[in-house]
Amino acid sequence: MVELSVVVPFFNVQAYAPEALRSLRANASPDVEFILVDDCSTDETPGILERAVRELPQATLVRHERNGGLATARNTGLDRARGRYVTFLDGDDWLAPGYYRDLLAAIRELECDFLRVDHVQCAARARTIHRVPHGRRGVVLNPRDAILPADTQTSVDYAYAWAGVYHRRLADEGLLHFTDGLRTAEDRPWIWRLHREARTFAVVGLLGVFYRRGVASSLTQIGDVRQLDFIRAFDQVVEETARDPEADRLLPKAVRTYCAIISHHLSNSERYERHVARKLRALSATALKRMPQDVLSYTLDTMDHERAARLRWLRRRPGLAAGPVEVAAR
Repeated sequence: MVELSVVVPFFNVQAYAPEALRSLRANASPDVEFILVDDCSTDETPGILERAVRELPQATLVRHERNGGLATARNTGLDRARGRYVTFLDGDDWLAPGYYRDLLAAIRELECDFLRVDHVQCAARARTIHRVPHGRRGVVLNPRDAILPADTQTSVDYAYAWAGVYHRRLADEGLLHFTDGLRTAEDRPWIWRLHREARTFAVVGLLGVFYRRGVASSLTQIGDVRQLDFIRAFDQVVEETARDPEADRLLPKAVRTYCAIISHHLSNSERYERHVARKLRALSATALKRMPQDVLSYTLDTMDHERAARLRWLRRRPGLAAGPVEVAAR
């Protein structure tokens, strides 16, 4: 019987895929299956995956006929997963040997819906440990209680899908799939939904995922229109949270996070193509108008001066209008 399904999307990562695949082999066992999804790569990644799948136990290779983005690729893998538990890895990251053994042991012991873990961020030769922003560890808790406070980083801000493991019942309840077509911030509506609707979760101090930063093909390094999908993602967060029975309590956190992300993108707009920077300002101004205005006003009154001033300026710009956004293939 398959105990763990590992979903790994790949897109044009020929330089990094071999290391990711070697780390999967170092975590192979009879109860672990690997679902490798080639999201229509145009470099040497398909050949690397074809060779690897012959050597990797219990591995399945799925190819997209057209590029769909990370969210869609993860959904393709989820639809084929047979395990009692599910986890993710990105095709340019890698794992410590024996990591999945320890991950399974932790969630079996705690018997929760989902488990979150720390990770190691890697930029060139630098290594930095990033911890789940949640103080209580090794204790099963209600995930709704880890959303707040609004003005502090919490578990819901630690959105990395691969930094954890998830019980299959969440997939059966429709909580594990991502919003198809989102090309960035795809994990934000996903982690908010988990924290609002799952029953139990826990955090443990397990290190085993190595997250590679600064990859040239990553959307975090690209300044084109695909970056603007964060607006669709956070619109979804706010809309779904507004329908929650505890909307009055949770919306200030959702709106504050959305505002912080808008401010971050505006402060880095020089790295965007010029027409994308204009579109960013226009779409952000429209997004501010869609937010619950009383919650937005309170948020701006309680944010730091620099970010609040930037957003207030945008809020006062009635002339900013956004035309249709055409999203290029990833």
